[in-house]
Amino acid sequence: MAAAAIGVAFSLFQIWTAALSPISSLALRSIHVGFLLLLVFLLFGWTPQAGGERKVPWYDWGFGILGFALGFYHLVFEHDLIIRSGDPIPADIVAGCLTLVLIFEASRRIMGLALPIMCGVFIPYALLGPHLPFGLAHRGFTFEQVVDQLYLGTEGIYGTPTFVSATYIFLFVLFGAFLEHAGMIKLFNDVSMGLVGRAKGGPAKVAVISSGLMGTINGSGVANVLTVGQFTIPLMTRFGYRPAFAGAVEATASMGGQIMPPVMGAVAFIMAETLGVAYAEIATAAIIPAILYYASAFWMVHLEAGKQNLRGLSGAEIPSVLAALRKGWYLLLPLAALVTLLFSGYTPLFAGVIGLFATVALILGQSVAKGALGNMIQRVAFWISLGLLAGWAVEQGVAAEAVGGIAILVLGLAAFALRDGRATLALILSSLADGARNALGVGVACALVGVLIGVTTLTGIASSLAGSIVALSGGNLFFALVLTMIACLVLGTGLPTIPNYIITSSIAAPALLQMGVPPIASHMFCFYFGIMADLTPPVALAALAASSIAKAGHMEIGWIATRIALAGYVVPFMAVYDTALLLQTTDPVAIAYASVRALVAIGLWGGVAIGYFFTRVPVWQMPIAIGGALGLILSSPLTDEIGFALAAVFIVLQVMAARRAAPPMARA
Repeated sequence: MAAAAIGVAFSLFQIWTAALSPISSLALRSIHVGFLLLLVFLLFGWTPQAGGERKVPWYDWGFGILGFALGFYHLVFEHDLIIRSGDPIPADIVAGCLTLVLIFEASRRIMGLALPIMCGVFIPYALLGPHLPFGLAHRGFTFEQVVDQLYLGTEGIYGTPTFVSATYIFLFVLFGAFLEHAGMIKLFNDVSMGLVGRAKGGPAKVAVISSGLMGTINGSGVANVLTVGQFTIPLMTRFGYRPAFAGAVEATASMGGQIMPPVMGAVAFIMAETLGVAYAEIATAAIIPAILYYASAFWMVHLEAGKQNLRGLSGAEIPSVLAALRKGWYLLLPLAALVTLLFSGYTPLFAGVIGLFATVALILGQSVAKGALGNMIQRVAFWISLGLLAGWAVEQGVAAEAVGGIAILVLGLAAFALRDGRATLALILSSLADGARNALGVGVACALVGVLIGVTTLTGIASSLAGSIVALSGGNLFFALVLTMIACLVLGTGLPTIPNYIITSSIAAPALLQMGVPPIASHMFCFYFGIMADLTPPVALAALAASSIAKAGHMEIGWIATRIALAGYVVPFMAVYDTALLLQTTDPVAIAYASVRALVAIGLWGGVAIGYFFTRVPVWQMPIAIGGALGLILSSPLTDEIGFALAAVFIVLQVMAARRAAPPMARA
């Protein structure tokens, strides 16, 4: 109960600071981390486990309150810290050390030992610079200098990732939580079942589409598994899919939500800040790769269904798409408002605040409509009136945040005057609490990787490692990409997407830039494979979440999920060789050609991974398909011709084999 109340307070604090910006950026980041530490120590025990209600021991209360109190250090002593910048006093050092220790422990409780160990080794690296072997040596720094870098400025734990977590990410996570509570999951599930439920392997295709739609409002793969998976995994097992495969399909589909615009994963916001570009530019570049990722997952489950001869849902179990949309169309309004604002040049912070206000107004409006505005005409008139109010206020120069606040106040008074008022209030409070809880893992990871960023900035190790990658690859771009992919996947065995991306983009992206790869392409490459890494055992966070629902081993789920996602491995390579896939050109022919080429490569790779295309794929046909896929990746006239030719040969062989395998009646 206490944790829920603190979560509500945390969310309200974030909304207040986002709408009004009443405190400095550094103070905001510090208090944000303080709230994170307080909630983590209340929700997660000494042994890493799923968060939930538990009896909190006195020492966890102590750790949490200490972390929360330290969060106000930069606010209380803001003037003094500016005056003595670069010359910390003992109190600064003590506060910094305590905060760092608490962040490391909070990360261990949520994500295990891998990330704290990886970030922790950078601290002795900064201290022992002159004593390190060749290639790693640097001039060395004192303990006070390291703490000053990591705690007192904006280059360490309060760096760009924490800034993004304290502003954009939290608002968008909260936005997703409100839409989920408003009924968006049911709408997405009904639409998905209506579209593909009858098809071969329909339940698995429902999981792919429903998770993709959910990804548009929730950038967290694990959260998608735990919400959508509660419906899709039992549905798949009921229709013949084995539990491990059902869990793997949901894990694979859910992780793609991180690259699905408009609300992408936390990495997208960090990438936008790192590259110094608008978030809308990152979202635009991610559109085709995200579609290709889900096309890959959809194709893989289609092939698996054909191989296992799995049927679709019966007609009686299929909801009507039109009926679902007629009933829940208004749930799409906040999402439409968010997309419009993001792609109209407004900042993600402004768009997030307005989108959040629109969602709260939607929930309150639902309550009002149930009690007093029962028919469709009245509802439409109601929303038109609100729109006119907002338009009038903007015309008069009134701040949009003020308009949202006034509308919510009016709706709130109307809703709570009705009999559904208490239920509506409970729904809003639970949305606020769940939003704060969902932001914990992302926020703590952002703070901890600040240690890594701070030390690499201090010592300059990133540039030397980038040079090593270039030298190791011999200047060959393909080998450099393969090395970067391997680094992402290896790091992903123990790290979530955010630290994985930050580490690999800090080290590998400069190397790719030296080879002529545009910054957005190199960063998207690291981002994409960071997502793939979340499916990779032994950690495989998405698989771990799915295992609790599927009742199957998370290692088995992880390996199957890796195989399902295998066809998508060609997409980031193709995006580097041809940036038309990232919409870095305005030529529609180039974009269409690159997309078709990618789809053919995905189709070939999927046939090899599953061992089935139109019929089972014999071993001797696999090199033909692999050769075709590799030829299409490299994006040159010669390799494209070879790739399409081998694809044609493979398809003809499969058609002939399928005809031979068909029963006589079917051939007739």
